[in-house]
Amino acid sequence: MRRERLATPDGDFVDLDWLDADATAGAPLLLVLHGLEGSTASHYVRALLARAGTRGWGAVSLNFRSCSGEMNRLPRFYHSGDTGDLDHVVGLLTARAPGVRLGVVGVSLGGNVLLKWLGELGEAVPAQVVGGVGISVPYDLEACVRLMDVGFQKATYTVSFMRSFKRKLRAKARLLDGLVDMREALRVRTFAAYDRAVTAPLHGFADEVDYWSRASSGPYLERIRRRALVIGALDDPFVPRHVLPDPATLPLGVRAEFARHGGHVGFMEGRWPWRVDSWAEQRAIEFLAGVM
Repeated sequence: MRRERLATPDGDFVDLDWLDADATAGAPLLLVLHGLEGSTASHYVRALLARAGTRGWGAVSLNFRSCSGEMNRLPRFYHSGDTGDLDHVVGLLTARAPGVRLGVVGVSLGGNVLLKWLGELGEAVPAQVVGGVGISVPYDLEACVRLMDVGFQKATYTVSFMRSFKRKLRAKARLLDGLVDMREALRVRTFAAYDRAVTAPLHGFADEVDYWSRASSGPYLERIRRRALVIGALDDPFVPRHVLPDPATLPLGVRAEFARHGGHVGFMEGRWPWRVDSWAEQRAIEFLAGVM
């Protein structure tokens, strides 16, 4: 991988990781957005980049702020509805190569960011962006948080995320002084409490409910005007079945494929241990190959 640091308009930075392979001249470019507390190192990101590389495409991953292995400069982090950095990166990529055909895959939180951005811009999405894929997207953040904050999910997944959040809070404590009540923030045990104590005040939301409402991608789906595919699983432990969009209500050009099984960013197929692969990653690349 080759790392490129991009300055952001607000004086911060984001890191891009490029697949260390020569793309075919004039080939499409794949941009991958990771999930909550993920990075280019996430298995699904590397697999998507590798699949693009085998087709001769260019491939690059955007690490959200604080996720590249080096803490970002500003007090803010990133969040599920933060489309500004994606917009900035797409603008730079398309300015460098005006004739590029760009496909974007967003996974989990990254899928929410992608779909919200596509809906926010509608027809104004740069013409070079020919398609997008969202995998295991949390379309309704409040419903997903309520699910994650109880029972098995809280005891396993949420506990792990809270550890990661608190490590970053401690690393950035000096910058957060006066913006976040650190004593409260370091005591939180649920997503709801974390969003109330940290996400909302740090990113300009009135409270956690305001954040969930304004950052969810579900209300933006009807405004999407690019070819898109959304992939999900009916047994996703993070995303309740009732928040999955009704395929009949999606705009022309937006397709939904919901598997009975697949979990969250799982979708494993094959026969262990000889060959196990992710159907969702393969399907995402196949879909984009058909539009790029």
